[in-house]
Amino acid sequence: MKAVYANDVNYDNPLSVLEVGERPEPTPREYWSTISVKSATANHHDLWSLQGVGLSAAQTPMILGTDAAGILDDDIPVRKGLKAGSEVVLYTFVGTDGNGVAPGERRTILSEKYAGTLAEKTQVPSANVFAKPANLNFDEAAALGTSWLTAYSLVFSAAGVKPGDTILVQGAGGGVSTAAIQLAHAAGLEVFVTSRSEDKRDRAVALGADAAFESGARLPRKVDAVIESVGAATWSHSVKSVRPGGTIAICGATTGDQPGAELTRVFFQDIRVQGVTMGTRDDFARLLRFVEHADIHPVIDSTYALADAHTAFRKVLDGDVFGKVVLHV
Repeated sequence: MKAVYANDVNYDNPLSVLEVGERPEPTPREYWSTISVKSATANHHDLWSLQGVGLSAAQTPMILGTDAAGILDDDIPVRKGLKAGSEVVLYTFVGTDGNGVAPGERRTILSEKYAGTLAEKTQVPSANVFAKPANLNFDEAAALGTSWLTAYSLVFSAAGVKPGDTILVQGAGGGVSTAAIQLAHAAGLEVFVTSRSEDKRDRAVALGADAAFESGARLPRKVDAVIESVGAATWSHSVKSVRPGGTIAICGATTGDQPGAELTRVFFQDIRVQGVTMGTRDDFARLLRFVEHADIHPVIDSTYALADAHTAFRKVLDGDVFGKVVLHV
């Protein structure tokens, strides 16, 4: 089958070890299900894998991809309504609760230990297969598994905010930040956003943000929580922008993970820092119900054929995106 995979790891030039070619189809596995992939998205996790973060050279070749939407190949007898031919979306954390793996197995995301989703077929524990929200197409549904689940967990679990509170989303444009804007707006939160790009600031407001500011700008008032995925470039601003007793919910560090910690401000103002990696299976189920009930549609930046994976990932690497980059399988 055709697939996008890491043929090696290279920290300095990750795209040099990105390959598109033939890989073996998944073999039947007890308590796992096979899905014919229709759409999958390009994520920073894939770039980290290509750099050797969480993936060693000895584990390559490894099929990349951490989320997907597609067609279920075979019935899942214990999951009512999930029959062969069903349109589905995948929760791609494996080992969080023992489903489909040996007891005590370490938690991984697809493409770390088990083959990922950027292929004609992929496989997950059957408990990780969910019906695709009826209001979404395959491209939109493919965005939910990584960026949107992370954003849902950041806003509604880690940040601990309630309707009427104010949040700051750092770095408008990425998959997590656009998702956080849409989810928070739909839930009745006031949303501030930052970006270096005037165009992205304008698009963020059109998407539901209440106000958008240049990166590092002083806000009208301190916020209840900050949604942080940028890292070193925005960390100081995040610490200065959150109210005493507020929360910085962080899921990534695309500009580096070694900022000045500003510990004095953190402890003196009782600021809570909460890390997030995607979310639970229950969070994913709630996210699916939310986007369908509220008719929320993930923003798609662009779409590419699987054969054009290098171009798609170059776009993500350069940060030239607003929403998700999707690959069609």
